[in-house]
Amino acid sequence: MKFLFDLGGVFFDWNPKFFFEKVFNDPEELDFFLNEICNNEWNIKQDAGRTIKIAEEELISEFPSYSKQINMYYLNHRNMIKGIYQESINTLRYLKKNKFQCFVLSNWSAETFQGMTEEYPFLKEFDGIIVSGEVKFIKPDPKIYHIAINNFNLIPNETLFIDDNLENIKAAQTLGFKTIHLKDPSIIRKKIEIFIN
Repeated sequence: MKFLFDLGGVFFDWNPKFFFEKVFNDPEELDFFLNEICNNEWNIKQDAGRTIKIAEEELISEFPSYSKQINMYYLNHRNMIKGIYQESINTLRYLKKNKFQCFVLSNWSAETFQGMTEEYPFLKEFDGIIVSGEVKFIKPDPKIYHIAINNFNLIPNETLFIDDNLENIKAAQTLGFKTIHLKDPSIIRKKIEIFIN
């Protein structure tokens, strides 16, 4: 068996709110900014390969009064990482020690992923990493799963895919992957051991 992991929500506790709650004093304005301006629909386009420069320019033209805060978003992307889930890292090392191959398939901007492996050295322990922003496709698009299948020589029904996003899980299941919809990283090893014992 091989393992294919998501990063955000599985290894990284990432949320723009962690940074912007220090920027906005008004909780309602904070919610407006993250739900209506720099929202997930906007951010995911950068994960799909759109440049940050173009993304910022388009959004600032629509919301000029928030230009300062919009420009803060990607400059502070690392500050949106509250921490890492140590149990997931421990599980990765447990799997590697037992000779399992472990790979990453993550929706992440190519620009903001630069330097991550130096800042978080555990990422070097994976056997391969696919970042959506580099291949210009995002989960749950089947194309990005096929890229992983081809690049990592995966046989879907012999590969366990772990992700916190249900839509990504459903797409993987359609392609024949075994899956774990991970809602709580603290029990990741217990969930995985069901498949390998």
